[in-house]
Amino acid sequence: MALSPRLPELPRLPAVLVAAGAQAQQAYAQSEFARRVALAREEIPQEFEAGKPRLVRVLGEAQALLEPIRRRRRKIEIAASHNPQMVMILPGFATHPVRMRYLAQALEAAGHRTKRWGLGFNWGADEERFALLEARLADLHARHGRPVVLLGWSLGGLFARELAKRQPQAVAKVITMGSPFSGSPRANNVWRAYQFITGHSVDAPPIEADLAAKPPVETVALWSANDGAIAPRCAAGRPGERDRAIAMRCTHIGFTYDPGVITTVLRELETTRA
Repeated sequence: MALSPRLPELPRLPAVLVAAGAQAQQAYAQSEFARRVALAREEIPQEFEAGKPRLVRVLGEAQALLEPIRRRRRKIEIAASHNPQMVMILPGFATHPVRMRYLAQALEAAGHRTKRWGLGFNWGADEERFALLEARLADLHARHGRPVVLLGWSLGGLFARELAKRQPQAVAKVITMGSPFSGSPRANNVWRAYQFITGHSVDAPPIEADLAAKPPVETVALWSANDGAIAPRCAAGRPGERDRAIAMRCTHIGFTYDPGVITTVLRELETTRA
């Protein structure tokens, strides 16, 4: 459901600007920084955040701090694939593909080929970035000789879904992990940070997109009730918005390393049809 954003008054000025006088205050009020702060402090009806993870789930994301220790003791049995795929990895908001490297290495151990999306950190969408992404997909498709699997985490999953809508002939399957493609774009704990960093409202992205519309290829949504960032129902979606939804037991960050997620993604790759 679309929401017409209503920006609040500009935040209270820092004491140093108050002391500096009217000219400094006016300069601040007209600055890009002040506009982004206002976006981050946007007032919205409470129901638009309904379903977002509670504080206990947010705190659960701290489990990622123990991951380096757990990883040294972990052993995941990975069988050789009988259906090797080319997989493009799309990272979450404000993260780099290196964050998904552990997952990528597990896929490679099975015989799949993984490629980064080629855009570095994910700082949001615009038409220029999508044009580069489409070119990247076309190149991988041509080199592989078969459609490519798009594996997107969080915001990266939204990129994957929209990319598959634009270039369905080049995509074999879309797998999203904790991606909020359904319901309110504010049913999460990161939308204020997103608006401050990108400089635009979640209701008004700089590209035209219908996030809930299912791509014309097989689309699988991985979601978790333990997600501390995204409302589970938004990541699972409704019938018709994806082909299948699969419940995981990981945190939001855990989508990048959880053994259950790795096993599920490997199974999805094995059943992918060219």
